[in-house]
Amino acid sequence: MITFGVEEEYLLVHPTTGLPVARSEGVRAAAGLGPAVDEEELQPELLQAQVEVATPVCVTLEEIGGHLLRLRHALGSAAEGLGCRLAAVGAAPAVGAAPVPVTERPRYLAMHTDAGQLVDEQLINGMHVHVGVPDREVGVAVLNRIRVWLPTLLAMSVNSPLWEGRSTGFASWRTLVFSRWPVSGPPPYFTGLEDYESRARALKAAGAIMDNGQLYWHARLSEHFPTVEVRCLDVQLRADDAVLLAGIVRALVTTAMREQKEGVPIPECPGELLQAATWRAARDGLSGKLVAPDGELRSCGDVLCMLTQHIGPALEAAGDSREVNALLHRLLREGTGADRQRKAFAEGGLPAVRDLITSQSLLA
Repeated sequence: MITFGVEEEYLLVHPTTGLPVARSEGVRAAAGLGPAVDEEELQPELLQAQVEVATPVCVTLEEIGGHLLRLRHALGSAAEGLGCRLAAVGAAPAVGAAPVPVTERPRYLAMHTDAGQLVDEQLINGMHVHVGVPDREVGVAVLNRIRVWLPTLLAMSVNSPLWEGRSTGFASWRTLVFSRWPVSGPPPYFTGLEDYESRARALKAAGAIMDNGQLYWHARLSEHFPTVEVRCLDVQLRADDAVLLAGIVRALVTTAMREQKEGVPIPECPGELLQAATWRAARDGLSGKLVAPDGELRSCGDVLCMLTQHIGPALEAAGDSREVNALLHRLLREGTGADRQRKAFAEGGLPAVRDLITSQSLLA
């Protein structure tokens, strides 16, 4: 069984105003005191109104869901004890007049020196799925095969339609904010591991990135673990929404490794078309059409059907078919996080959105 794990980023908000509050250090410290949480599972993020969690290495979807709920509840309880709330939202629906302070870490302070306004506006939260691969060469082969599916994954994950108190017209405003970094968006096609590493060296030499941690492609090789890291996803409102996406990502990686062994041709997609597909997915989520991996504009239903057929054998082999299909049907029935935020905003304004993003984050 191929192992995997999930990282999630959350926002800390005021219980009444819903504005971001800079209490991450205290919340992480309080949550880490509990017996159910390992301090290594709680990590600082760029801004002091954000906190990140990382699950242990897992084998089953049940493990992923259990760890995410455990960590969300630990942070949620700690946040309430310090007068704020945990919100699993892709972008802060409202922001205060003054920027949120940067977390006091040398790396983060250096980023703020290099790109002050951009860092000030990084009140965005993602979900990253790590899937184990035998080695980095195989990892690059996987990147080449899954890149055409990244816009579809993004469309399923959209959870950031609001910014500065109003609708942005995009289902994933987080994607647009993050796209302003020098290296971001869909990964290019690589001829092999040396090509991947030489590009990274060239970007560093050109001063575009400080290190490989700033290769903000939507999928990349992890520099710390033997994994492929898929990072195009908005953080999810509910833990089960994250479980769905984690299961699909693992199945995509599993399928890519199988096809590599069998010599199945690599799907081709020009970089500019993949970028356009990403922009469209960020705008529409699942409410419009999607650019399918073959480059054709198709209905969301058709593209999701193509996806489930593509990964079906991998889901079945992992024992994930039943749960993934059930959660996918729920997603289509209830809508994405962006759909639910927009509905709350239309019915009750920002207070309703605040209630939604703080209550749903602690649900399965």
